[in-house]
Amino acid sequence: MSRRAAATGRIYADRGEAGRVLAEALRDADWVEPVVLGLARGGVPVAAEVAAALGAPLGVAVARKIGAPGRPEFGVGAVTAHGPVVVDEYSVRMVGMTHDELDQAGDAQREEALRRLGVYQRGRDPERLEGRDVIVVDDGLATGVTATAALRALRREGPRRLVFAAPVCAPPAAAALRAEADAVVCVSEPPQFQAVGQWYRNFSQTGDDEVVTLLDRYAGGDP
Repeated sequence: MSRRAAATGRIYADRGEAGRVLAEALRDADWVEPVVLGLARGGVPVAAEVAAALGAPLGVAVARKIGAPGRPEFGVGAVTAHGPVVVDEYSVRMVGMTHDELDQAGDAQREEALRRLGVYQRGRDPERLEGRDVIVVDDGLATGVTATAALRALRREGPRRLVFAAPVCAPPAAAALRAEADAVVCVSEPPQFQAVGQWYRNFSQTGDDEVVTLLDRYAGGDP
């Protein structure tokens, strides 16, 4: 995992191809009881390819962006179903968001994270993470706020090693995330990064049904 990330971005056909390329960057590491968690929703198809290549079980992690009032697309933080709220204090001050507004938005997104986990797990017990190498996979890393929330929540589960991996990452976000993960693996960190979707020819939305299908197929490892 010490491979130097490419400075120029690669364009992927879709998340499946991106996952296979990412799997090659992870295949030769000395993993101990690895489990692969896809960040829902777009990270799950990428993670499925990694899980298949490593013969590891596939699970899901859900982190929800907290949007600014009236501007839900502008993330000021993120939250998971059970972990701490992660806040970008600069963004909160910039939009003038109050603590009450932040708490209300965070509570609503936590409820949605819980609902989605229920949909995806379908009564299936989550994989044990304690003492294992946990690889958190997304389709790309832009700001890093949702990845940070996911990693902080998962750290509480006592993994042996906590790794974040993505086919393409914004260099500043990758650098900041290295304070949260034991390792950050990016196939490329192009300086001209603007959005994750610019590095995919097909970046159509991943639906809940696809997430459930992939989890059913790869949850046990060695599909």
